[in-house]
Amino acid sequence: MSGWKICAVFALSLAVIAPAAVDSAAIDEFVDDQIPAAGAPGLAYAVVDDGSVAEVGSRGVVRQGSDAEVTPDTPFVIGSISKSVTALAIMQLVEAGQIDLDTGVASYLDGFAGSPAGGITIRQLLSHTSGYSTLQGNESRSDDGAGEDALARAVEGIASVVPAYAPDARWEYSNTNYQVLGRVIEVVSGQDYQGYVAEHILEPVGMTHSFVADGEVHDEMATGHRPWFAGRLPLDDNSTDRVTAPQGGVISSAGDMALYLQMMMNGEDDVVSAESKAMMMRPASAASPFYGFGWFIDEEAGTVWHAGSTPGVETLATMSPTDQSAAVVLVNAGSGMGFGETVALRNGITTLALGGEVADEGGRWDLKALFIGLVLLPIVYVTSMVWAWMRRDRLRTKTHGFGLFSLWFPLLTTLVAAWVVLDLVPRLIGAPLGTIALFQPDLGLTLVAGAVLGVAWAVFRLVVAYTGRKPEDATSKTEPDEPHVPSGARGSAPAAPETSA
Repeated sequence: MSGWKICAVFALSLAVIAPAAVDSAAIDEFVDDQIPAAGAPGLAYAVVDDGSVAEVGSRGVVRQGSDAEVTPDTPFVIGSISKSVTALAIMQLVEAGQIDLDTGVASYLDGFAGSPAGGITIRQLLSHTSGYSTLQGNESRSDDGAGEDALARAVEGIASVVPAYAPDARWEYSNTNYQVLGRVIEVVSGQDYQGYVAEHILEPVGMTHSFVADGEVHDEMATGHRPWFAGRLPLDDNSTDRVTAPQGGVISSAGDMALYLQMMMNGEDDVVSAESKAMMMRPASAASPFYGFGWFIDEEAGTVWHAGSTPGVETLATMSPTDQSAAVVLVNAGSGMGFGETVALRNGITTLALGGEVADEGGRWDLKALFIGLVLLPIVYVTSMVWAWMRRDRLRTKTHGFGLFSLWFPLLTTLVAAWVVLDLVPRLIGAPLGTIALFQPDLGLTLVAGAVLGVAWAVFRLVVAYTGRKPEDATSKTEPDEPHVPSGARGSAPAAPETSA
């Protein structure tokens, strides 16, 4: 997956920027100041000014604990910036007369014939107005993604999925759209996605340090680092995924990305026509007022941008087409919840590169406090179980009235809380729990631990209350049998001796 609610999490808020010479010293000073707070092992960036590559820079190492330094030529997974590459490939095929933007996908992919999604057009897929939801785009698949036909198999499965909404009914970001587009490129061109992009985009632009995810492990890439309780955990290896390639699997360097952004803004007919480039960078339709074909559009700021997020790597590419200035930032660290976030780092470099002033984004103490609370919650539940055991005699007296209510009510509340955390919230944010854990393993573990231990605490109290021997009351013990006395002698018989209780 290349992005999780990327339009909300990584939205770039820039004031209208006036053209200005690149202040290299200011960028260097900002990077040196901010990279420790972000906790990023390394980063690379590049700046385009007045149509020319003005600066490239880098910091840190490709993998935590290694001596290999990041350079402007180090390849990073660029995440959802890859969507613009897929859109560019589609526009090439449109110009070749092989694809029509307003034709249904079933005309290109036989598996969609007769399916609920068969009428979705190429334009709707490009602009995220197809009806596929964010959740559908982020759901895990059972296929391991191996083999050259991995994308074909994945899209064959998508063909049977009913979109969450009608086409053009609403805008909703979904990785599913670009997986389908990637398969359209394969079928129409007769090449696999990797081969087509390399031959028709990367090579003509001169992106010699770039390639497309092919299912192999590439040691030359920057390793991703995921958040782990205010620290970082490196990924096991630099493996790549063929299925996610069209949505987020292009691998590129800062230097190569500068060439790519330069090409997008040059107003020339080259890999595609200037007209097609302009179409990609303006609103696609009334249903998509801030997204074109593979690019977000900020008309107020005059910028076109896209962010990317893959496990352990976050990126940002931004263009100001009117003055042909641009910036790209690649960071081999994923953001934590309030801790170790890379947003301020990426936004700050971009703002300075485009001639703006960096705004203070604050310490994000609200998110930090929430994360700390989530971490402490499982500890509170475990402590409460110990306390319940120590007070077990009192629990066993709660057999009626309010005592009975206080015994059973926590089970209801913790079950509801577990449903909210494990099911409702992931659906609302469009990211299944497994996806959250993939990007932020510390948060995923904390959420599961809190939900499970909450229910465990409530059940434990009930088990303690209803098992074990209750204290015996003296008056409730059974008295010994009285000796048998003939009925006629009852009045004169001596009383039986009392038995001590």
